[in-house]
Amino acid sequence: MLIGAMNHPCRDVIEEIHWMAEAGLDFVDLTLEPPRAASWMVDPKAIRAALDASGLRVVGHTAYYLPLASAMEDLRQAAVAELRRCLERFAPIGASWMNIHPDRHAPMHDREFIIQRNRQSLEELLPTSRRCGVGLMLENLPGDFNSVDQLAPLLDPLPEVGLHLDLGHANLRVAHSTAGELIRAYAARLRHVHLHDNKGGSADLHLPLGTGTVDVAGDIRCLKAAGYDGTITLEVFSPDRHYLAYSRDVLQRIWDEGRPRA
Repeated sequence: MLIGAMNHPCRDVIEEIHWMAEAGLDFVDLTLEPPRAASWMVDPKAIRAALDASGLRVVGHTAYYLPLASAMEDLRQAAVAELRRCLERFAPIGASWMNIHPDRHAPMHDREFIIQRNRQSLEELLPTSRRCGVGLMLENLPGDFNSVDQLAPLLDPLPEVGLHLDLGHANLRVAHSTAGELIRAYAARLRHVHLHDNKGGSADLHLPLGTGTVDVAGDIRCLKAAGYDGTITLEVFSPDRHYLAYSRDVLQRIWDEGRPRA
């Protein structure tokens, strides 16, 4: 299991890589977003060099607000074009996977329209994904794409697309966490995990581990039972990075529980 964190898009990407290496993290969850980490601004060669120098690996992340399901075709195509550019940046940077957030917003259109438009956008991205050698993975989102039933219309017709499981999101706007059902249904397609705490309801608080109601230990047991041993990003968004370091230690301790001692 590898533990990483996400760069802040308002800060210099290279400086973000440096502090993550100093913090003893394993990888950067590199999000290409404005204002300072936009896909049209970053230097892939410089980022690759910084990663090589620091020994960090990389996972690709993109903006959560792209209108992939927009009823305005020019907007939808612009969102697809942005994600194509992200794929082309992530390839030389060295990311094997790039996440995509399904779009939930198409006012005055029904859910079937939203699903169809998201699926169309994903299908249009797959040729670039194959050419670049960067796989696509879909992140679960609270409310509309947060259960097996809600994600199946996108994932099942597109077997190339992996699942990016956000365990914090799985605890939001639901009677009980959907993490277990998503892991059981899509374990073979699970490519990356986000982990953070919250208190349920609708507030995506991104708290340190152990300060909310996410069953971190239970979710980790479920991941391990499914054979997952990949990357986990701690999305702990606090100005004080000690909370991220604390969460890293909590995650490592829980992961190591039950492991035979040497």
